[in-house]
Parts: sequence; structure tokens; C-alpha cells
Amino acid sequence: MTDKLSNAQIEAAGLADWRHVLGTIKARFKTGDFATGLALVDRIGSAAECANHHPDISLTYPEVLVTLSSHDVGGITQRDIDLARTISGHAAEVGAEADVAGLTQLEIGLDTAAGERLAPFYAALLGSEVKDGELVDPSGQVPTLWWQEPHDLGPALPEPDVPQRWHFDVWVPADEAEQRLRRVLDAGGTLLSDAAAPAYWVVADAEGNRSCICTVADRD
Repeated sequence: MTDKLSNAQIEAAGLADWRHVLGTIKARFKTGDFATGLALVDRIGSAAECANHHPDISLTYPEVLVTLSSHDVGGITQRDIDLARTISGHAAEVGAEADVAGLTQLEIGLDTAAGERLAPFYAALLGSEVKDGELVDPSGQVPTLWWQEPHDLGPALPEPDVPQRWHFDVWVPADEAEQRLRRVLDAGGTLLSDAAAPAYWVVADAEGNRSCICTVADRD
């Protein structure tokens, strides 16, 4: 129950309502109103207490977002799979429809060789904590911040046309990455590299600012 599952094992679980995104499995349930959302959250809370395994939940007027992971192993375990199935059952009972389109997790990268020296400043600024070489907000209000050597975004990429120190790592489900890429290109973006795909694609906006579309594929 506590062994970390591989990408293939997570995929084989067949969780139609859920997607694997950056070390978590995520689901969105369309409730249509706040009362239905509250009812679903209440059922999720009871199930989590029974399982002694607790998800992150975001409740807004039209939907409930649920994120599951096992922090003790830094990934997904059978506990997450079992609780995900239970949550999907509760969602069906209250009439909340699963919608996997657009599930996203954002990380922000700082291109610098001085990340460890700068980390205390950004931890203080953002109210985050330094953990395993990254800045993490335990409350989930601020995206994770990490750093890398300048412009180390992929094999044989040329220097950017514009000065840039920050970039977005946008994590999406593996089965949605190419659709997200098409939307970016249709919106005026440029594909700079797909050499590391399907792990990530490097894209740029019309002024040359770079970001990455990332998935868990080919990362085991």
C-alpha cells in the first residue's frame, strides 16, 4: 500500500476521472452549485478520515478540485488509487460530473546559478519554505519555485532573443499535452524544441520569452 507506483502502474489503474500531473493525481468535478460542492467535500472528508489519507481540496461555486499524493514517498501509492476510486463514487452519487480538460499544475523556474543563495530571500518574499532544493508553500497558495543554470531548457537551444530570467513550467496530463501545445501555437507561440518530448516541449511567446509544457511521460 505504501510502495511508490510507476507511471505505467498508475495508468493501468484505469482512473477515468483522474489524471497524473507532477507527482499527484488530480480530478475536477463539476457540481454546478455551491451546495452540491459542499456535499461532495463532506463525503470526501469522511472517506479521507476512514482511510487516514487526506487529499488537497479546492471548493469553488461551480466545481471541486481534488489532488491526491503520498507525501511520505513523494508520489502515488495504492492508497491514492483506492481513495480516488472512492471519491469518484461519491461524486457520482451527488451528481457531480468529472471533467479532466484543462487540469494544470504551475511551477516557476528562475534561471540562475545562485539559486541556493537567493532561496532565503524568495522564501521570505513568498511565505514559502526551502525543501529539497525548491521553495514550496505548504498552504498551496503560491506555485513551487525552483532554479536551474541559465538557459538550460533543452538540447542545443540557441540563446534567447530577449533577456529572460524567469520561465513557467506548465504541467499537464500526458494525454492533453499535444492539445495544449496546439493551442499555444495557434495563439502565436513558437515551438523551440520537442527533443525531450513527451517529457516536455520548449515554447516561446511572440517576444521570445520561453516556457515549458511538461508531463510525467518518460520520467520513470
